[in-house]
Amino acid sequence: MSSNRSIAIIGAGPVGALMSIFLARRGFEVTLFERRPDMRTVDLPAGRSINLALANRGINALDRLGLMDDVDELLIPMRGRMIHGLDGALQLQPYGNKPTEVIYSVSRAALNMILLKTAEAEGVIINFNQRCDHIDFKNKRLTVFDEGAQQEQSIGIERVIGADGGGSVVRTAIAGQRKGAVDEQRLGHGYKELTIPPGPDGAFQLEKNALHIWPRGGFMLIALPNIDGGFTATLFLPNEGPQSFAALRTEAQVAAFFDTHFADAVPLIENLTGGFFDNPIGMLGTIRCDRWHHGGDALIMGDAAHAIVPFHGQGMNAGFEDCVALDLCLDELGDDWHGVFAAFEKRQKPNANAIADMALENYVEMRDSVLDAKFRLKKEIAWKLEALYPDHFIPRYSMVMFHRLPYSEAYARGEIQAQILDELARTARTADDIDMELAKQLIEKRILPDSV
Repeated sequence: MSSNRSIAIIGAGPVGALMSIFLARRGFEVTLFERRPDMRTVDLPAGRSINLALANRGINALDRLGLMDDVDELLIPMRGRMIHGLDGALQLQPYGNKPTEVIYSVSRAALNMILLKTAEAEGVIINFNQRCDHIDFKNKRLTVFDEGAQQEQSIGIERVIGADGGGSVVRTAIAGQRKGAVDEQRLGHGYKELTIPPGPDGAFQLEKNALHIWPRGGFMLIALPNIDGGFTATLFLPNEGPQSFAALRTEAQVAAFFDTHFADAVPLIENLTGGFFDNPIGMLGTIRCDRWHHGGDALIMGDAAHAIVPFHGQGMNAGFEDCVALDLCLDELGDDWHGVFAAFEKRQKPNANAIADMALENYVEMRDSVLDAKFRLKKEIAWKLEALYPDHFIPRYSMVMFHRLPYSEAYARGEIQAQILDELARTARTADDIDMELAKQLIEKRILPDSV
């Protein structure tokens, strides 16, 4: 791998696999190193598969490679959030103001398999069961441990891209070279996955085209549809405290907790207490780091550079957008790898910080605000303003999910729009009560026309 056209990518998850396809189509010799076995030949461990939400940014990346026809059969459109009240009452809150504004539930594993198959067809070499342990930038060597043969080997590399997730070895190596700070913020909440199986004859036991949420203030249960008719349910809960994973130690405690807070879901969940204790508690957190690259030798992207909590459905979409951004930097700067990596970091880092903040804010929205009448009123006002001033006012959720406006701009515009909505909703009981002349003045004064 000493050729100037060779690139090693650490991590063969969705982002690493997608990036390998972009690079292979540019004629680079790409080798993927993945510590796990080939998911196409082994059973995946239970409890770690949070369904992914595919939205506009991720679709754009797949479209650029002509992969959407292959992926389309995996997708289930979700038109909004189906809110499950404590009394079992249901309320659908649409995501957008237009019929086309939907997001898609997709199996992480199934999507990853399509990307791996495509990468191999493009000539990418994929080495499974290969754990990256160390990167020697001075001598351009990669140390990997073969989990199958139980032996270590040293491999020559020209440059390396880290798509190796929150525990990135490449990130650690880059930080060590430049003494760059890495900020890892644990959320204090974790998650457990549970299964809602298909009903008779593969029927969906809940509304198919919705993301289901049981919001309970400090915690929540969600469920995303699968193409087999089932749902992947995920409980998000504090790690410690009176209502926490630490407090649920026995089957009786788990059963009582679900009966109290998620009574309508209990009959649907397969092997509730068994699944609860069999599946691991997943950790949640945000990672930010000072340096994303080391000269032209190494770069990190996706979760390795900017892991975020999953509450805006943008982890994969942000990672896929990284792939597009790096491809565009190669268009602009060619083989100036130092310049390419530096430009990529400059372009994407503010956006990564913005979506990290928005994802944290969306957790509060999902588990609490969706129940608030004032929150729902502001959403109705936002849609009304979008319909009247489509070049100026786009709800922040829509900017993130249905547009490709940079995350940093969506965040900044969202802050201004939130102030406008607060002012308009202060005395209104319905969206029809707002002062439209005031709305017009505020929008034209504070918001520039949409450029995307």
